[in-house]
Amino acid sequence: GGGGVAAMADGEGLVSVEDEGYGKVQGGFFRKYTQGEAKRLGLVGWVQNTSHGTVQGQIQGPAARVRELQEWLRKIGSPQSRISRAEFTNEKKIEALEHKEFQILK
Repeated sequence: GGGGVAAMADGEGLVSVEDEGYGKVQGGFFRKYTQGEAKRLGLVGWVQNTSHGTVQGQIQGPAARVRELQEWLRKIGSPQSRISRAEFTNEKKIEALEHKEFQILK
């Protein structure tokens, strides 16, 4: 347990969340666009294609920025991609970023 120390202003803390995108997401530069958007927002993590035709990854950074990328993934994605649904799981607060950058994993 913590010592009752007040948390930082809500939305300022770092969070980690896992995501999986369904639909026409493989090919169409989806991962490259996701990486570009994540970098623009100053987020770290990774993204990769799965064997079952989805794209999954992990996003880490300031909560407000992570929300922005989630919205982008839900609504925009890359021009050639068609996300039918994006699922976000395992969201948790973290003390420090566990990645140095946002990578595309093979």
